Amino acid sequence: MPHAPIARTDNAADPYRWLEQRDAEEVLEYLKAENSYLEGELAEQRELREALFQEIKGRIRETDLSLPAPWGPWLYYQRTTAGDEYPRHYRCPRPTDGSLDVDESAEQLLLDPNALADGGFISLGAFSISQDHQRLAYSLDTSGDEVYQLFVKDLATGAISQLPFADCDGSMTWANDSQTLFFGELDDCHRPHKLYRHRLGSDSAELVFHEADGRFFLNCYRTSSERQLVLMLGSKTTSEAWVLDADTPQAAFRCLAPREDGHEYYVDHGKVEGDWAWLIRSNQSGINFALYCVKQTSPAQTPTREHWNELRGHDPQVMLEGVSLNDSALTLSLREGGLPIIEVHTQGQHAYRVQLPDAAYSLDVQDTLEFASPVLRLRYEALNRPAQIRQLTLVDGAQQVLKETPVLGPFDADDYVSQRLWATAPDGTQVPISLVAKRDVFAQPAPLYLYGYGAYGESLDPWFSHARLSLLERGFVFAIAHVRGGGELGEAWYRAGKLEHKHNSFDDFIACAEHLISSGYTTADQLAISGGSAGGLLIGAVLNQRPELFAAAIAEVPFVDVLNTMQNPDLPLTVTEYDEWGDPHEAEVFERIKGYAPYENVQAQAYPAILAVAGYNDSRVQYWEAAKWVAKLRAHKTDNHLLLLKTDLDAGHGGMSGRYQALRDVALEYAFLLKVFGFG
Repeated sequence: MPHAPIARTDNAADPYRWLEQRDAEEVLEYLKAENSYLEGELAEQRELREALFQEIKGRIRETDLSLPAPWGPWLYYQRTTAGDEYPRHYRCPRPTDGSLDVDESAEQLLLDPNALADGGFISLGAFSISQDHQRLAYSLDTSGDEVYQLFVKDLATGAISQLPFADCDGSMTWANDSQTLFFGELDDCHRPHKLYRHRLGSDSAELVFHEADGRFFLNCYRTSSERQLVLMLGSKTTSEAWVLDADTPQAAFRCLAPREDGHEYYVDHGKVEGDWAWLIRSNQSGINFALYCVKQTSPAQTPTREHWNELRGHDPQVMLEGVSLNDSALTLSLREGGLPIIEVHTQGQHAYRVQLPDAAYSLDVQDTLEFASPVLRLRYEALNRPAQIRQLTLVDGAQQVLKETPVLGPFDADDYVSQRLWATAPDGTQVPISLVAKRDVFAQPAPLYLYGYGAYGESLDPWFSHARLSLLERGFVFAIAHVRGGGELGEAWYRAGKLEHKHNSFDDFIACAEHLISSGYTTADQLAISGGSAGGLLIGAVLNQRPELFAAAIAEVPFVDVLNTMQNPDLPLTVTEYDEWGDPHEAEVFERIKGYAPYENVQAQAYPAILAVAGYNDSRVQYWEAAKWVAKLRAHKTDNHLLLLKTDLDAGHGGMSGRYQALRDVALEYAFLLKVFGFG
């Protein structure tokens, strides 16, 4: 049997801090030793891993065409080809009959990431066509550290120019002259802090804005109308927007409403009742946001706060999550009772809500169509239903499924049952659980995979997974714990799981696990848990608190060294995270974080089997968080269960970049679970 690597300890407050010495030979050797140990422990699963990979790959249509998006004289689309890691980007002339039929004989290849990757890591950031359709601006990350190189391609000649700028965040926004690009620069802490204006043909760029406050991120985008540009500055709790007429890109941005602590607002530009107008989604009257409007009387008008007129008031039961605009309708993305709702307001007609077939689902508006389109596209999926692109006719609410993600081989959505349960937290709060399994699995306790996140107000709406079918077909139940700290039940749900209330996230997750056990869905020796990034913190915390409740855990790029990270303002993203976790330089906050930080609270007790995954180039959660956590667990735990660390030495926060590489990572995780549960 392979021997587990034992990390040396220093006589210091943090005995494993030496693992933070990036590129040190000793550190790299340790990480490689852990990778070798993992391969040794899972050696008997190699055939199973390959079988799982082939099984998952076999459900995916490897050669496929995305749903074309019409814009101007062209249809834009992507094509995936069997054997290729990445989709290629194309366009073809737009049919005169209004159809979405692609003319392959006339199509143009715009970008081929497969050729650019040349077998290595690559991540495409911006992909932005100029307003005259003559140029493509795109950005590439070739290491996983989320630092991008910028390029412009002339679509007539194929000539590619690399822009001579460093430390770019990957964003690229065109002005209407198709000659001016705006892009962002990262500071030493990996925060977008400067916006530059670049004129094609020049080797220089003009600094437009510098955000000095380390809590605020900067980004630039085009409004729905295509007539305005917005420079958005945002922290976790406060925002500020500056606007610029896209026809006059050399002019100065103008501020809508100076930042005010706790005031979050987001702006778009379009039409209301036939008139050009600014729409502002703001929390100034309540935490679930209200909607305001300012009719535009001239292109240079700045819709300052004193002119905001309320269109939709604050509703304590309904979260206003987003607004989508075109020239004939205002579409609201709402959240009510833990579910996403789409509400359409068309000119001169009563508002209506989009009707959907499932009890629990994921639903998003796709802003991929032209501003003047009479239809919009929705992306819809459920735990048992593959993703669909639905076309919604705005005037009457009629829906048409334009494309459903295919599942090759035998598959019937009705063979699976999706449910919504509610667990009771220690303080009496009802916590939603979404789950899915084959119909016959619910007859007796079964192995169950419980996933959680619970941070930043992110909503874990139910999603479909081709890979997950490999677990469901083997008799697993898959469940999502919608714990506080997420956004599933509105802003109050988020706030109840952050800062001094962070313990609620852990209590909720444990309550969900206990409910699934007490209700007969699973048992403690059949329960696996998983989470990534801030969800990895959740997993690490509950493992310390209730290790006997779980049989296995997977922690992907886990934020488990939270106390040490939050004390180091020189690390990427630390300062802006104070609004989420608190500033541990304050004594009370220090003690609070220390009380739940997974790394700090590892103790001499039995833990379940654990697989931790890290990305060596991860700029969000440093690789050493998982490495230090595993080292400390190995030194303290009192059991003989598997404890494995996998560090992707060529990847970042999102793991390996290619689609086949990602499937192999999933196959490894599933093989780990099946080994723990005795499936092979």
